[in-house]
Amino acid sequence: MVTDDSNRTPEPREPTLDPAGASPAAATAARPAWDAALVKLAQDVLQERRSERRWRTVKRVTWILLLLLIGVILLSSRGRVAAPSGPHTAMVEVRGEISSESDASAEILISGLKAAFEDAGAVAVVIRINSPGGSPVQAGIVHDEIRRLTALHGKKVYAVVEEACASGAYYIAVAADEIYADKASIVGSIGVLMDGFGFTETMEKLGVERRLLTAGENKALGDPFSPLSPKHRAHVQAMLDQIHQQFITVVKQGRGERLKPSDETFSGLFWNGEKAMELGLVDKLGSLDFVARDVIQA
Repeated sequence: MVTDDSNRTPEPREPTLDPAGASPAAATAARPAWDAALVKLAQDVLQERRSERRWRTVKRVTWILLLLLIGVILLSSRGRVAAPSGPHTAMVEVRGEISSESDASAEILISGLKAAFEDAGAVAVVIRINSPGGSPVQAGIVHDEIRRLTALHGKKVYAVVEEACASGAYYIAVAADEIYADKASIVGSIGVLMDGFGFTETMEKLGVERRLLTAGENKALGDPFSPLSPKHRAHVQAMLDQIHQQFITVVKQGRGERLKPSDETFSGLFWNGEKAMELGLVDKLGSLDFVARDVIQA
């Protein structure tokens, strides 16, 4: 039999979820919660990165301050040696060129000398020298301060030469009570020099005219582009001779009867330690360890 289903009433169906697992209304309601969670996550990430940056900055600043502190300690200790607690030998080092801008400046050396003499545990003071010389002014200041501190504190001073003790370095050394050197050390060069260059003939060959205007007839003295007049030469030579005589006087006062001068002693020549001892420029041959161990015995 054929039946007509067109007029049959459809049977009710049970409700089902959509494929996404939630109705559009539920999804819309859940979106603010997800947004809040994402915002919170982003804020946490940013906060963590800010914290990391702050810690990196703190670490960098700490390292910079530490390096600065180390630098200050190293600079403040130049020219001196930390003293042990018991009886010992204090040491100050003259190394390199003697000038106001070097480690062998009067300011730095005097700072070390004062600390050495004021050290209650120091039996004596050793000045270790390895210098070709330099400024007579700086050397003279150091020399005079050694004399003053020696008289003030009553401690003996020993100069010990390593490679060289020439010119201004020897000026400092003669302030010591005794001078020791190695047999091959360079000692002496008791003289004064002033050097420069002249370019007058070079300028003439190149066709260059020097236009120099001065107020004061001697203001151009030492100008390398102007000829050195006999008057200026005589003036400079007289000044050098006077400084040389000051140097000679200091050496004679410091060495006294131990000095055995010859015609060349004050000529600017230098000698090895063995010959310098024969001339009375040094007292004995010996190293720093020898002086501390066998002479000072501390």
